[in-house]
Amino acid sequence: MVTVVVIINTLISLALLYVAWKVWRLKQWLAKLADKLIAAELSTYTVLHRAPKAIYRGQQNIHDLRRRNQLLELQIKQARQIFSLLAMGQQFWLRYSRMLK
Repeated sequence: MVTVVVIINTLISLALLYVAWKVWRLKQWLAKLADKLIAAELSTYTVLHRAPKAIYRGQQNIHDLRRRNQLLELQIKQARQIFSLLAMGQQFWLRYSRMLK
């Protein structure tokens, strides 16, 4: 009878030792996973922490470029008008000079 109890206790002890070993391995795996997740979070934070300022700066640059573009379009329009007036003046001058001949 004692032998049966000792064998059962030994089997229970071996089973619990196996479970403890599996739990210890799971703990190591979870610790490694936690370290990797923390590293990923830190690198993500580093990149995304600067994002709002970069986005705002980009928006400001786009706004400035649009304003400069409007000014350039106005200057182009004025230059076209000047060239148009010059062309009309040239045509008038050619007609006038032919009439004088």
